[in-house]
Amino acid sequence: MGTFRAVKEGTSDSAARAPVLAVSSNKGGVGKTTLVANLAIYLRALREDLPVLVVGLDDQQVLDRMFALGPATPGDGNLKHGWAERTLERVIRVGEYGVHFVPSPADVSLLKGRAENPMTLRGLLDRTAWRGIVILDAKSDLEALTLNAFHAADRILVPIADWSSLEEAGKIFRILERSQVGRGRARVVFTLVDHRARATGGGTLLQALLEEVRSRRWPYYKTYLSRSPKVESLNSATSKPLSILHHARGTAVHGQMRELTHEVLQDLGMAPVARPMADEPSVLWGKRRLVAAPGSARPSTATGATELREFSRRR
Repeated sequence: MGTFRAVKEGTSDSAARAPVLAVSSNKGGVGKTTLVANLAIYLRALREDLPVLVVGLDDQQVLDRMFALGPATPGDGNLKHGWAERTLERVIRVGEYGVHFVPSPADVSLLKGRAENPMTLRGLLDRTAWRGIVILDAKSDLEALTLNAFHAADRILVPIADWSSLEEAGKIFRILERSQVGRGRARVVFTLVDHRARATGGGTLLQALLEEVRSRRWPYYKTYLSRSPKVESLNSATSKPLSILHHARGTAVHGQMRELTHEVLQDLGMAPVARPMADEPSVLWGKRRLVAAPGSARPSTATGATELREFSRRR
C-alpha cells in the first residue's frame, strides 16, 4: 500500500502519493456521509500539518452544504469538470474548518459513463498530486463510480449499523475479493450503536454484529460510534450541517470520533499528535472500543486505550 512518504516527510518526490480513504455502504442511513465529513474535520484538528481533501461521488451535495464558505458563483467548477480535465486541481475549494473539498455536480449520471475503467479516478488523483490525505464519499451503490473509489483507495471504511447493512457489506467484501483490490484494504466501522437494541436470542445487537464480523474475518476498527440524538440534530436542524467536534461536546460520539481518527491515522502509518486538541480538555474524550478475539482479523490500533471487555467475556 506504500508508505505515503510525501505526507510523512514532506518530500517533493513526484512518485510519492497521498493516502486515500473511501467510505462506502450500499445501504443508506448508516451515517456514511456524517462519518466522511467529521473524519475530515478531526483529521485537520489532530494533524494541522495535514491538508485534507474531501470528494463526494454522489449528487446529494451534503458535503458542499457543510464545507462551502459561500454560495457557488458562475464559472466555479465541480467534480464533473475535474473529471473531464483529468485533474481536480482547478476545482478544489478551501472550506469550513480548513477542509478542502471538490463541489459535487447536480447530476452524476454523466460521470458514470466516463467511469467504466475502474482505474480512472486513481489516475485523476495521481495527476492532482494532493499533498495531504483524500477522503472519498462513495455513492450508496456498487456501480462504476464506487468501483473507481475502491481502486483508488488505500483504506475502504465500511459502516455497519444493523443486520441489513452487514449483509450489504458482504457484497463489498465479495467485490474486493474478486477484483485486484483485495479485501485487505477494507475496515468495518460500527456506527449508530445503541446498547438498548437487542439481538434475537439475547445479547445486544452490537455484540451479535461483532461476533458475525469476527466469524467472517473482516478487519474492523475497535472504536465504534454511538447513536446520538444530538448528532442527528446537527445534520437536520439547519440547512448547513454542523460538526461533531465543535457542536457535540460532552457526547460520547465527540470522544469516539477522536479515537477513531487516531486508529485511522495509525492504520495508515501516520502518527497523530500526542496532545489534546486546542481548547479540548482530555476529560471530554470518552473512549468506546471493542476487544478483538484472539486471532480475529483486524488492523493494529492504538495502545493504552480503555476497552470494553464484555464482548470477549461472552464468547
